[in-house]
Amino acid sequence: MSESNLYLSITPVKSAEIPSEEEIIRVGKELLEGTSSWKQGKVYHHNTVRTFSRSKGPKDGAGWYGRLSQHTAEDATFEEFWSKLGENKAENEMEYMPEIKKVTLIKRISPTQSVWTLFYHFPPPVSPRVFTVVQTTWLSTDSPKTGLIVSIPVDVSDNEEYAKMEEKGVKGRYASVERLRVLEDDKVEWVMATSSTPGGSIPQFIVESSMAGTISKDVNHFLKWLHSVRGKAATPTETAKVHAAAALDSASPNVEVAEASGPGTAGVAAQ
Repeated sequence: MSESNLYLSITPVKSAEIPSEEEIIRVGKELLEGTSSWKQGKVYHHNTVRTFSRSKGPKDGAGWYGRLSQHTAEDATFEEFWSKLGENKAENEMEYMPEIKKVTLIKRISPTQSVWTLFYHFPPPVSPRVFTVVQTTWLSTDSPKTGLIVSIPVDVSDNEEYAKMEEKGVKGRYASVERLRVLEDDKVEWVMATSSTPGGSIPQFIVESSMAGTISKDVNHFLKWLHSVRGKAATPTETAKVHAAAALDSASPNVEVAEASGPGTAGVAAQ
């Protein structure tokens, strides 16, 4: 892929044409800088999570939805946020998102760029979903301390070895950009924007109608899990308890739509 043609959307790149880390981070920064002009949405969780959106444009496969929250050290420090979102992101998501049953590292391109495939499973009749992405991270320790995580969809059908590593399921696609930044009052600002489709036959407008609420839940789910493992290594028993608690908080899937709560994921629909 010509780097000048890179545009963040749900259109996947081929595994042999993954753009450079610098280009991915550049377009991720540009996207978040533009969110200030997006349409303001509802505020959730006692006015702590603000949402916003941008309608589907000519080059978009779906609309974009975002959220912003600010956190004191009691919630999490910048280092705590980064250790769970900027490092081993896919594996950590599986710990606090009960719908994710398996994550597989397809290829580690560099210490800050990897290709992952995530397998989501829901109670019948909702079909399993597979999301395969390249995740790129960037960290600046200069003031203000800032970290960026960009995920873009990847089509691995051009590589037989990679394709065998994907689970069987309906292929969904998502692109997302997350930014962590220390503010002047030492709070940590967490911003996320995502565009996604679960695949299958559900109309996209139905999926997007619940997107703001879905992505706002991610904040509480993440913090609940982080606090449960803060300062200690999670044991299998503790992990099971976290999954059970998250499941109780999540909206139950139905025949039409099952929400996949978690950073950078879409509402997942029945096939």
